[in-house]
Amino acid sequence: MRGMNLFRYAALVALLSVLVSVACGRGDNGFDLAGSLIPADEIHQGGPPRDGIPSIDRPKFMAASDADFLADTDRVLGLARDGQAKAYPIAIMNWHEIVNDRVAEESIAVTYCPLCGTGVAFVAGADARRRSFGVSGLLYNSDVLLYDRETESLWSQLRMQAVAGPLKGERLTAVPLTHTSWRAWRLEHPDTLVLSTETGFGRNYARDPYAGYAQKSDLYFPVKNRSRLYHPKERVLGLEIDGRFKAYPFAELSRAGVEAITDDFAGRRLSVIFDPAAESARAFDEEGTELAAVTAFWFAWYAFHPATEIFSTTD
Repeated sequence: MRGMNLFRYAALVALLSVLVSVACGRGDNGFDLAGSLIPADEIHQGGPPRDGIPSIDRPKFMAASDADFLADTDRVLGLARDGQAKAYPIAIMNWHEIVNDRVAEESIAVTYCPLCGTGVAFVAGADARRRSFGVSGLLYNSDVLLYDRETESLWSQLRMQAVAGPLKGERLTAVPLTHTSWRAWRLEHPDTLVLSTETGFGRNYARDPYAGYAQKSDLYFPVKNRSRLYHPKERVLGLEIDGRFKAYPFAELSRAGVEAITDDFAGRRLSVIFDPAAESARAFDEEGTELAAVTAFWFAWYAFHPATEIFSTTD
């Protein structure tokens, strides 16, 4: 398999999986899709089987000064909560997609979908009510479907909701997570911990299995809604307030030519901070509290939120 990137391999495995599923009458990776909140025929096998992409359940961390495998421009998901800062390198998340972690006494699931460019962190409960998540091997709108090991319910990362199984309809609480460069995160949080490459799995974290994907317009799996307003992989900061959605495309933020813009959305005054060098954006309310916005590829945000409002410098 040397020389074959993960996408081409996944596409080949996905095709074989579909053929096997048709022959055997199964395409659900063993999950119960009866009464799913999303159409079962729009749930696709991503290629690897359930847990074929293994979550990291016992994460190890190192000091920022010891993370010599990271370059300044490398991408990380940064979590700052309860006085503690942690960085989850995309180079590791590409291969695992979920880290079941703890911050203080709180269980946090840090999730990343390489196909949609979406990093989202959720409160996963505490102690006896703690949930542990795995990768189902299924996709909806090209986005990862998680599953919890306690009930085997399926959860949509971008809907932030259980879409099938015993917990169907329940929602997850997202917490702020910053998709930024290692340099920017380290400068803001010099005491940050960094997810170690000692994951317990044999992966080559120096190799990007999705190399070139973010630059191409191609999608590898169907999505329900498409828009040509921006390049499919244009990064946007997506925000939900009271059931309304708004996208802040990085191209528009860049054209604004300022570090911070003030915007009125859903009856609230917001500040959106854009760092072009770090290719990062964050949203804050009037009190300066960071909101749980999501950085995503445009195609992914639009696929889930076709009625989204859009920030534009021409408005």
